[in-house]
Amino acid sequence: MWKNRNVWIILMGEFIAGIGLWTGIIGNLEFMQAHVPSDFAKSLILFIGLLAGVLVGPLAGKIIDSYSKKKVMIYSGFGRMLSVCFMFLAIEYQSILFMILFMIAIQLSAAFYFPALQSSIPLIVRDKDLLQMNGVHMNVSTVSRIAGTAMAGAMLVIMSLSSLYLASMVAYGILFLSTFLLDFEDKAADERKKDGKGSGSFKEIMPVLKETPIALTVLILTIVPFLFIGGFNLVVINISEIQDDQTIKSLIYTIEGICFMIGAFAVKKLSNDNNMVQLMFIFVTLIAVAHLSLFFADIKIMTLISFGIFGLAVGCFFPIAATIFQTKIPKEYHGRFFSFRNMLDRVMFQVVLLGTGLFLDTIGLQMMALVFGFLSLTLITMYGLKLFRQPMKMAHQKTP
Repeated sequence: MWKNRNVWIILMGEFIAGIGLWTGIIGNLEFMQAHVPSDFAKSLILFIGLLAGVLVGPLAGKIIDSYSKKKVMIYSGFGRMLSVCFMFLAIEYQSILFMILFMIAIQLSAAFYFPALQSSIPLIVRDKDLLQMNGVHMNVSTVSRIAGTAMAGAMLVIMSLSSLYLASMVAYGILFLSTFLLDFEDKAADERKKDGKGSGSFKEIMPVLKETPIALTVLILTIVPFLFIGGFNLVVINISEIQDDQTIKSLIYTIEGICFMIGAFAVKKLSNDNNMVQLMFIFVTLIAVAHLSLFFADIKIMTLISFGIFGLAVGCFFPIAATIFQTKIPKEYHGRFFSFRNMLDRVMFQVVLLGTGLFLDTIGLQMMALVFGFLSLTLITMYGLKLFRQPMKMAHQKTP
């Protein structure tokens, strides 16, 4: 795998783009803090961008499956670069409208780029290397998040906001140019081009999911980590208030990040083609246990253990989930499937974020941890029994 030039191009591109993305996010927060006094208005601006990405999802999936994935990544990368121009105008004219246009444009580009990237990985590496590739890819994304936020914080001290966005634009430009260097065969797109046919309806992904129960189960089980991730920042702030300790925030982020990277590296050693489903259920159960253990959020060591377990489990869960999707869903549906998943993730994130805020205000963190933890265990039990009963039914049907 490591001798494959495409692998290095994707990983280096992901790292550079991640730095650009998180530099831009810090810039967005800085701009909103200066010009948008209302927290609700800030959340609305962020929501508008996410909504645009969700609405364009069906079109994005159809285009990714109909045309060359490399070309989709190139065009969306160019669109991402142009979107930064709206922020230059926003800063110049102190305009919230231009910032909203920036949020919409950047999310539209992401709605095309990330599903195209996910559906390109199985075309670049062999099936046996997919798990390792997904784990490394997620680690690169995590490191770029840490590096991007750290760099942006340091740059804001010595540079203007415009310079921050210029650095972000340069990073996107490097990603855009590196995409041209990708060289892989997209047989499905080539065949459709010869036939003069498109990919079909976005709705075709529903029957495919029904015919692939393991993929549908994994898709539903991603709710479990999202119940933790969606309100992550709110929970961390709440824990620091409960313990009356501001330093606990940095400790939580550090331990969770380190454990995530350990999990993403270790998952390849732990798994093989035969035990991925069982491992997935073990790790998703650990995520639920980590959530339940936040009932003891007033105890510092228990808090750190909870986030350590979560980081390790989610670092293993997501590469396994991505590998199952890439291998079980037919390649000709990858663009539509990953667009569908992208849409679900965005909606789920917003719902969990709002739900976490509501629960923290009404029943408190410790009771919320029990509610979300038991909800997670219920989902795991229901779909675990449903999935593992199917091979048994098949076996009984074959018995004369």
